[in-house]
Amino acid sequence: MSCGQCEGIEQLFDAKRARSQLEKLRRKGADRTTRMLIEDVQTVIRELHEGRPMALLLDVGAGVGAIHHALLDRDVERAVHVDASTAYLTVAREETERRGHAARVDFVQGDLVDLADGMPAADVVTLDRVICCYDDMRQLVSRSGEKARFVYGAVYPREAWWTRVFVAGNNLFFRLKRSLFRTFLHAPREINAVLMEQGLRRHSVRRTLAWEVAVYTRSTQSAGIVTD
Repeated sequence: MSCGQCEGIEQLFDAKRARSQLEKLRRKGADRTTRMLIEDVQTVIRELHEGRPMALLLDVGAGVGAIHHALLDRDVERAVHVDASTAYLTVAREETERRGHAARVDFVQGDLVDLADGMPAADVVTLDRVICCYDDMRQLVSRSGEKARFVYGAVYPREAWWTRVFVAGNNLFFRLKRSLFRTFLHAPREINAVLMEQGLRRHSVRRTLAWEVAVYTRSTQSAGIVTD
């Protein structure tokens, strides 16, 4: 991630936005695509592990922690929460303590690509609307994919004319606001290719108007592979 993008993340994902997202999570639960990702990851965990929790979740760009708040209830034993935003780490810690999970979550600030050599492998790796915030998709997807022992789940934009227009409009807005943050539309087929290089195979994919929710498993564990 470029220095400008890191600075842009700190500016955009500030304390006000983080607090708003936490309050929304408490009132309404996770966003629709986040819920879809959680559900699909839970399904695979239960298929592979016969209903027993897996040891570790690595949640990259974890925001307020919606994914590990859900999975720690019965699907994973511990979690590592990685985020570049100081404000989001602060509110995620608060919510983790409120839910009684503080002893089971490690919080790490920074860029996963920079941190990867020192990060443990995890049974489950998730990236919820994170790939579209990263300029070097190959590095992020490759380094996060290599950490996934069994399950890899991600939410990223669909490739369509309307998502291209939306991303271009967003970036025009950021430029006018003099923000250094940018969004990126990486082709899903290219994301898939990088994950296949890491020995992962697509298990399921669901789409909304704007997003794809994809879950991958290691090739030796794969079942029900989607080949489109």
